[in-house]
Amino acid sequence: MRAAILQSSTGIDPLLSARNMVEAVERAAGEGADMLFTPEMSNLLDRDKARAAGSIVAEADDVVLAATREAAAKAGLWVHIGSLAVKADRGTAPYANRGFVIDDTGDIRARYDKIHLFDVDLPTGESWRESNSYVPGDRVVAVDTPWGRLGLSVCYDLRFPDLYFALSDAGATMLAIPAAFTVPTGRAHWHVLQRARAIESAAFVIAAAQVGHHADGRDTFGHSLVIDPWGDVLLDMGEETGLGYAEIDPAKIDEARGRIPVLAHRRALGAVEVAR
Repeated sequence: MRAAILQSSTGIDPLLSARNMVEAVERAAGEGADMLFTPEMSNLLDRDKARAAGSIVAEADDVVLAATREAAAKAGLWVHIGSLAVKADRGTAPYANRGFVIDDTGDIRARYDKIHLFDVDLPTGESWRESNSYVPGDRVVAVDTPWGRLGLSVCYDLRFPDLYFALSDAGATMLAIPAAFTVPTGRAHWHVLQRARAIESAAFVIAAAQVGHHADGRDTFGHSLVIDPWGDVLLDMGEETGLGYAEIDPAKIDEARGRIPVLAHRRALGAVEVAR
C-alpha cells in the first residue's frame, strides 16, 4: 500500500478544513496513493468553547465528513480521518472525538471514539481538560482494508499499550495513531512511544499529526510518522504542513514477527502478587 499522510494546521473554520481535505484527497490520489491518513481533529481545533459550540455538529451534518466521503468516492481512495469533533450521541459530555475509515466508494467502514482523554497540567502552564467536553469511547475498533487489518486509536491513547495489545491480538497489522500532540510532550515522548507501539505489536504505525501555530493560539508538535514493524522510521514529516508518502509492505510484518514472535509469546496476566 502506498500511504499518504496529511500533516495539517487545522483552524477554527470547518468550511476551510473541508476544502483542505478535498484538496488532500485529490492530490493523494493523483500521486498514486491507495489510502490517505489525516490527523486528530481534522475539522476543527478551537479551545474557545463558546465559539467552537457553533461549529461542532452531529456527524450527519459535518461538512468535513460529507466532503471527504464525496471526494474519496470520486477519487477511488480510502481515507482514515484521524478524528472529528462531533456532537455526542451518548454519555453526559456534549461531544465525541471520533475517527472514521472511509472506503473508495465513500462508505463509512468504521467509527472509533477516543477512549483515553487528555486531562493534564503541564509545567509550561498549559492545562487541558478534554473530559469536560468529550465523552470517552467504550469500544476497541479495528477494520479490514484491502491491505490488512487497521487498528484505530487517537492521540493520548498512544500512552496506553494495552489498547494496542488488544488490537494486535485481534489481528491488526497496521495501527493508526493520529494526533494533535502538544510541543512539550511531543519533544519528550512522541518518537519513542510511537516506535514502542510498532515494536511491541510488530505492526506498522501510521501517525498523522497536527503541526504549528493554530488559529486558536495553541501550538502542536507535528512530526507525522510512519514506522515499520521492526521500529524503523520510514517517514518523519518534521514541522511543515503538506502530504508525505510511505510504502506499507506486508512482508515486513511476517519478517518482524518471525524474528521475534512477540504476539505468539504474549500471555494474559492475572492479579499482581505483592510480597510483604
